[in-house]
Amino acid sequence: MAISGLHLCPLLCVSLVFLFSAGSASSEVERLYPLVISTWPFKEAVRAAWNAVESGATAVDAVVEGCSTCEDLRCDGTVGPGGSPDEKGETTLDAMVMNGVTMEVGAVASMRFVKGAIKAAKLVSEYTKVTLLVGDKASAFALSMGLPGPTNLSSPESLEKWTKWKQNNCQPNFRKNVIPSNGCGPYRPAMIASDLQSCHYGCDNREIIASGSIVASVNTGLKHISRHNHDTISMAVIDKLGHIAVGTSTNGATFKIPGRVGDGPIAGSSAYADQEVGACGSTGDGDVMMRFLPCYQVVESMRQGMTPEDASVDAISRIKRKYPDFVGAVFALNAQGIHAGACHGWTFQYSVRSSGMDDVEVYTVYPKDVKF
Repeated sequence: MAISGLHLCPLLCVSLVFLFSAGSASSEVERLYPLVISTWPFKEAVRAAWNAVESGATAVDAVVEGCSTCEDLRCDGTVGPGGSPDEKGETTLDAMVMNGVTMEVGAVASMRFVKGAIKAAKLVSEYTKVTLLVGDKASAFALSMGLPGPTNLSSPESLEKWTKWKQNNCQPNFRKNVIPSNGCGPYRPAMIASDLQSCHYGCDNREIIASGSIVASVNTGLKHISRHNHDTISMAVIDKLGHIAVGTSTNGATFKIPGRVGDGPIAGSSAYADQEVGACGSTGDGDVMMRFLPCYQVVESMRQGMTPEDASVDAISRIKRKYPDFVGAVFALNAQGIHAGACHGWTFQYSVRSSGMDDVEVYTVYPKDVKF
C-alpha cells in the first residue's frame, strides 16, 4: 500500500507494496518496479526520472535525466552550476553514474566550464575504458564529446556568498593546523608546541604555536555542514526490466579547498548498485563518509541477508563509532523495491516514486542512537 504525501518515522522508513497477479491461482508478491528514489525532497528530479523510465528509458538514462533536472534547477544550491564556491570563488562540478548490471562506472570530478556533469559522467562510461576524469582534462573531454561550453559556472549568488565569506575572514573553512588559523591565507603549516620533539627535519619554515591554540581551526569543517552547503543528489532507478542504476551530482562543499573532491564521484561512497542485490545512495560529509564506502557496505550487507533497514543503520553506525560528530545519511533499496534510510547528525528526507503511487512521496528519517 502507498500513501501520498509526507511520511514520518522515528528512525527509518520502509516502503512495502504488495501487488497480486491477476488470474493467478496463488497470490504472489510482484517486484515493485519501475521505481525511482533520491536523496532529499527533489521532487522535480524524481518526476523527470520517473517520466523517463515509465516511457521505457533504461535505468541509466533515467538516472541521467533525473540528475540533469536537478542540475538545471540548481537543487538547494548544491547541485549544478551557480553554487558552492571554493576558496577562490569558483564553482566546480562532480558527478558519477553506475550501471548495476554491467558494473560500469563513469565519473568526473572538479570539472570546470561545463554544466552537464552527470551527462559528462555518462560519456566517460560510454566512450572510455576509464572510470574517473578530473579537472581541466575532464572538461576538455566533455567538450570534445559534444557537451556545450566552455561556460562560467559561477553565478551572482555564488559570488556574493564568496564575497561575504571573505569579509568574514574566510570562516568557516576546511583548513587545520595552519597559520593563520582565523584568516584568509596564504596558509602555511603550523606546529603545535607539544609535537616539537617529533620534528626531525623540514621544520624551519613552520611556526610553533601553543598547544591547543588552533583547536578551532582543526574542528571547523565539522561545524558548518548542512543540506544547503554540503549536499549531493544521489538517485537510484529500477527500470521496467528490473535493471538497476545509480547516479550522483554535486558542486561540492561550500568554500572547499580548490581541487578538493568529495564522495560524489566515488562509486561505493556516494552511491552503489549491483543488479543481484540492490542499490544505495548517500549524502552528507563526504570527506568523512568516503573513508567508509557506506554504499558499498550497504549493498554488501544486503547481499549477506540484511534488510535495507538494518543495512542502512549498520552503515551509519560504523561511521558514527569513529566520527561521532559527523553528519550524513543513506538510503537503501533492494532488488524487490523495498527501501529504507538512516541518518546521523541531522534529519534526513528521501523521495520515492513507484507504480503504486500517484506522485512522488517524501519519507522523513530522524537520527537516533542505535548500537549493533
